[in-house]
Amino acid sequence: MIPFYVMLDIKFIKENKDIVATVAKNKNSKIDLDELLKVFEERLSLRQALDELNQKRNIAAKERNIEEGQRLKAEDEDLKNKFNEIDKKYISLMIQVPNIYSLDTPIGPDESQNKVLREWGVKPQFTDFEGKPKEHYEIGADLDIIDTDTATEVAGPRFGYLKGDLVLLHFALVNYVFSILTDRNILDEIAKGANLTINTKPFVPVLPPVFIKPAVMNRMARLEPRDDRYFIQSDDLYLIGSAEHTLGPMHMDEVIDEKDLPIRYAGYSTSFRREAGSYGKDMKGIIRLHQFEKLEMETFCLPETSLQEQDFLVAIQEYITKSLNLPYRVVICCTGDMGDPDYRHIDVETWMPGQDKYRETHSADNMSGFQARRLNTRVKRIDGKMEPVHMNDATAIAGRTLVAIMENYQTKEGNIKIPEVLKKYLGGKEFIEKNSTK
Repeated sequence: MIPFYVMLDIKFIKENKDIVATVAKNKNSKIDLDELLKVFEERLSLRQALDELNQKRNIAAKERNIEEGQRLKAEDEDLKNKFNEIDKKYISLMIQVPNIYSLDTPIGPDESQNKVLREWGVKPQFTDFEGKPKEHYEIGADLDIIDTDTATEVAGPRFGYLKGDLVLLHFALVNYVFSILTDRNILDEIAKGANLTINTKPFVPVLPPVFIKPAVMNRMARLEPRDDRYFIQSDDLYLIGSAEHTLGPMHMDEVIDEKDLPIRYAGYSTSFRREAGSYGKDMKGIIRLHQFEKLEMETFCLPETSLQEQDFLVAIQEYITKSLNLPYRVVICCTGDMGDPDYRHIDVETWMPGQDKYRETHSADNMSGFQARRLNTRVKRIDGKMEPVHMNDATAIAGRTLVAIMENYQTKEGNIKIPEVLKKYLGGKEFIEKNSTK
């Protein structure tokens, strides 16, 4: 029997082949559905032949027909070998089938077709500056709080040292966001402000493993593209690219009672990405590093609350960004700019005045039941019915939030003004000034 976790739903694929083919095309997936269905039928035929052969072996055993039993045993071994081969092929094709996407997802080949849903904030004006506002890496170098040159000598390109008050600002952000995610009163306020009627159960803080087994990463549907992953061959482990990778499997092969949902986690971790497909992009500063810190939200909910759950996560992202007084826009990503497991993908892009453009700082992925089916994470309904839970993950804060603060809060003196909501975490300090270590 095929493992539960590799199935999107072969019955759905068979009955809705045209829909799945359109989804695959719009998601730039190369899956051959004709080949998949052909292999499925071959596998089904072999499974039936094995069952019939097993019945014949039972009859031969009861009749004590040793000669027939030995012949059937050899035939059985041959059929099992054929079945195992076709089963492997079937699994390899099934895991390539992408999730369907939501009705409101725009159709398009790449990010150029993403749709802006709303904008907030007033972009800061730097009229008293001599010249244009600086990019974060210039500010970081001037204040000696970012050092990528030394990091390149020590570890190679796309690494960086964060130093001095920038490190304290980072942990101020982490503490501030944890204070939001663990406070039901604030979450009530966020849900009300977004006109959401939703259970505002707080998030459980987690420090997750940064290593993951390949098989578990595959069950999360996040193993590909492997070129973007760091693999430790001697231990057969991958380094995670986000806390979601080890938060999502916390309930694999489990059945959760309906009354216990939603379950929400806030996981803080170091994350690792090879950025293999980003050659030459964002080589300066800390926009696109191989190693970075991130606070991620991961939730498990009922299917009927899935989209509201994602909207709630986006509302939390907006609340955080608004409270930092950072101008932003909310974007729904098109089919060609979303991952295979995604049902609906929404980004928050924050204004970066030094770069004179919006940059993605947060993402929110609704996987519907796609990941949960692979992870075999199910909900037991009050009436006893079992079905996959729905899963969402979303950024709370990452390194790009620091970049946005640095660029939006830079002063003509070259310092960084500290956002009001973070001052208490920094002893009331008003500005980040030049690092005093030099």
